[in-house]
Amino acid sequence: MFADPKLGSERTSIIEDANNTIFVSAVSIFEITNKVRPGKLPIADEAARRISDIYAEFDFLSLPVTHLHARHAGFLPGPHRDPFDRLLAAQSILEKLPLMSGDQAFKGFGVDTVW
Repeated sequence: MFADPKLGSERTSIIEDANNTIFVSAVSIFEITNKVRPGKLPIADEAARRISDIYAEFDFLSLPVTHLHARHAGFLPGPHRDPFDRLLAAQSILEKLPLMSGDQAFKGFGVDTVW
């Protein structure tokens, strides 16, 4: 949505390809809005407020957080303590969905990433 060059053309193509089903975790939305609220991510303010419209416009599917995700996240091994990352990793593992992220911390959890 912001044409961030870090995303790159390959990953942009994956998202834009109508043959792909794109899930967006509720964790990601919470993390974004948690940064928008205190002004740490002003570029995402409008998008955060229009999230339902954006899901519809891009045909994104919502990936809610379940108690199974929470339990798995809590028991993931390793020193990585970021609760957002742990929940995203747990969702990726349990739902067998690759995670689009360049954060190397996910490799430590054994998560299949696209980057």
